[in-house]
Amino acid sequence: MKKTTVRDKLWLWGQSPDCHWETNNRYNLPGHSRMTAVEGCYYFDIPNICRVKMMGKPEAPYDQDSEAMRPCKQVVWSLLGAGGEPVTEWGDLEEVVRQSKMYDNITGGVFDDFFLPHRIAHFTPEKLLEVKKKMCDDAGRNLDMWVVFYEQKFDTPNLKDYLNAFDVITNWTWCGSNIKDVRKNLDALREMAPTKRIMAGCYMWNYGEAKPLTIEEMQAQCDVYLEYLKKGYIDGIIVCSNCIADLDIEAVRWMRNWINEHKDEVIEG
Repeated sequence: MKKTTVRDKLWLWGQSPDCHWETNNRYNLPGHSRMTAVEGCYYFDIPNICRVKMMGKPEAPYDQDSEAMRPCKQVVWSLLGAGGEPVTEWGDLEEVVRQSKMYDNITGGVFDDFFLPHRIAHFTPEKLLEVKKKMCDDAGRNLDMWVVFYEQKFDTPNLKDYLNAFDVITNWTWCGSNIKDVRKNLDALREMAPTKRIMAGCYMWNYGEAKPLTIEEMQAQCDVYLEYLKKGYIDGIIVCSNCIADLDIEAVRWMRNWINEHKDEVIEG
């Protein structure tokens, strides 16, 4: 039987080239990116991908992107894209289901930037359960429903009810200065949602404070993620993102080397 390795548990947060620049480079990135999501998977040697809509890209139909991601082991498509994407009745459910019928490696859909007031007002816990049921019924098979969660959102009213509606919770540290709390926040999330799969989101840029992450900050978060992955406390690590990977950023080079160093390590159990 093939043993599970760290690489098997790695995901890329895949977005369209240059979308983190947005329209005004509010994150102070050092340049424009041209790397696609699939190129990002090859660059980092990551087998799984969350393909997430931002700045209106990609536009449906997603056939070309899904075809390009055919070699990926698992693909999770946007059900609701980044925070600037409009909220509609069912999100991008219809297109995600259509893709899942054509590509067996599509295993779920994700709600990005979910815990914003207008988003949770529409997608109540009850509505989310409807989305999950409709997605699986229409697809004719189980598809996991994922959500993005940030360290600032622990005070969200009825948080447990929302988290309970999802299969997979991805935990992200938006502000680099909060990386010191990664262990505490992951533990708190596991306590709130003990039956859910939890993924650790790993930024390579300090978006919350619009500046580079230091190597010490990268090391600190990845040390915890690797420890928790091997202990079974988390189910994977998501690297964000291809659309900064070609900008000559020190943390990106460090991350690529870190993956190469640890990817073949066996995860017990």
